[in-house]
Amino acid sequence: MPWLAVPLWDVAHGQGLRQMAELGLALLLSSLIGWEREAKQKSAGLRTHALVGVASALMMEVSQHGFSSALGLEHVSFDPSRVAAQIVSGIGFIGGGLIFVRRDAVRGLTTAAAIWLTCAVGMACGGGLPFLALATTAVHFVVVRGYPRLARKIVPGALPATVEVQLTYLTGRALLPRLMEACTRRGFRILGVRADRLPGRTDAAAQVLLRLEGAADVTELTSELFHYDGVMDVDLVLEPDDEPDA
Repeated sequence: MPWLAVPLWDVAHGQGLRQMAELGLALLLSSLIGWEREAKQKSAGLRTHALVGVASALMMEVSQHGFSSALGLEHVSFDPSRVAAQIVSGIGFIGGGLIFVRRDAVRGLTTAAAIWLTCAVGMACGGGLPFLALATTAVHFVVVRGYPRLARKIVPGALPATVEVQLTYLTGRALLPRLMEACTRRGFRILGVRADRLPGRTDAAAQVLLRLEGAADVTELTSELFHYDGVMDVDLVLEPDDEPDA
């Protein structure tokens, strides 16, 4: 059969330097997107995005060049776009697995969208469209990093921020439930609580770290918490969350 005559390592059939460069570009751009997700400690980080981008590019290469030996044969025809369509459909399984609901808040939407975009970037690299891939990667950073700041300027308080409040207080006074109630009363949602005893102290002090999310004035909250009898110290760590849904 004619396709059997093609050498296994024939670089003229889609295995040349251009294809290697396209895979390398897909790896670079998808790693940049994954690095941004990794820096924000999202569920899908550097490795996931890099693998999605390179795999998408490879599937596009297979779509374009993997069947070239069958061209010209009688009763043989194919549509390279079919592979691209299957990539777009298949990536939804990964994206869907990243979306979950926690305490009535939807999480993972932005990360799932980033996975979908990384797939498109890899497909563009594998399809021989490097400038579109570069432009799309740049757009990703503009949207993910720039849009939340713009939204806060246009509509102040529209997007909630994540903060960590570290409290040092005296134990044995049932104080922690009242402190948490004060946080929720101020409009903050409690995302996490971590309490630790402070060794080496004679006053039975403990330290608790409250991770909160909300758009209210956090300075007023810390001022209120500090005035509770038994609270010894209040430290605030601001962590602006650019993506409350991710």
